[in-house]
Amino acid sequence: MSVFELFKKFRKGIIFAVGLVVIENLAWIVEPTLFGNLIDAIIDKASANYEKIILIPIVLWVVVYLINSVVGSIRRAVDQKIYLRMFSTVATEVAETGIKTNLAVSKIAGRAELSKEYIAFFQYRVPEIIEQSIAIVGATVALAFFDWRIALTCMCIILPLVFITKLYNEKVIHIQKDLHETQETAYKIYSTLDLILIKKYYSDYSRSEQKIANWGALNFGVMRFSLLIIFLIVLYICVDLDNFSTGNIYSIIAYLWTFVSSAEYLPDLLASWTSLNDLSLRLKTADEPLT
Repeated sequence: MSVFELFKKFRKGIIFAVGLVVIENLAWIVEPTLFGNLIDAIIDKASANYEKIILIPIVLWVVVYLINSVVGSIRRAVDQKIYLRMFSTVATEVAETGIKTNLAVSKIAGRAELSKEYIAFFQYRVPEIIEQSIAIVGATVALAFFDWRIALTCMCIILPLVFITKLYNEKVIHIQKDLHETQETAYKIYSTLDLILIKKYYSDYSRSEQKIANWGALNFGVMRFSLLIIFLIVLYICVDLDNFSTGNIYSIIAYLWTFVSSAEYLPDLLASWTSLNDLSLRLKTADEPLT
């Protein structure tokens, strides 16, 4: 079982859910530009005393805002129906495979429970990946319309991102393997009713989670430091090198914050992808038979 196999099997529901995510976030990414134009229109109206000058900007902004809000509401209602059905099917198939290969009952139950990670990936992580990708790319493109030097500065985040991705994958994949192995033994440990073993189970589980958290903290720190440098350079360009209107400054700051908040979220997405890679290998690997 892999992410791509699951996508192929449930592609209609996933594509529909993902389509809603795309529409919602495309509307969101153009909102700062429209609101910045609205600010400039309000300032122009105040100076020119012309009532109709803000009509088109405010209508455009309200329409985009409503698209984002309505589509977002629909998506959150539809997601549950699609992904709960996926989980029911996937967990049943994992259990069926375990029974056919004569796995221990505890292993079957543990792996069926671990299959939730697939559903969580599609329901939460895929939308998050799309959201952050649209935010990063959209913000960079939007900033390029104001000043190409701002967009070029933002693109410099690629270098620390490549470094973080490589380091994280090398270090965390082994920890994820240990974590999944620990989770697979949960039902077996509980069946012994031995409090010492149960305590050791949670101790091992916590230790693995803490190691992953430590690497996540390091990644977060590297990203934040890199983004601080980018933020200061962009502010210098805005203040000293360009003569922007009030609305333009608002839009630039909004896009810059969008870029920063999305980029710093990438290490969390890496953790999910690394975990899923180990889980895919685990469910493809035969285990010891029930004796």
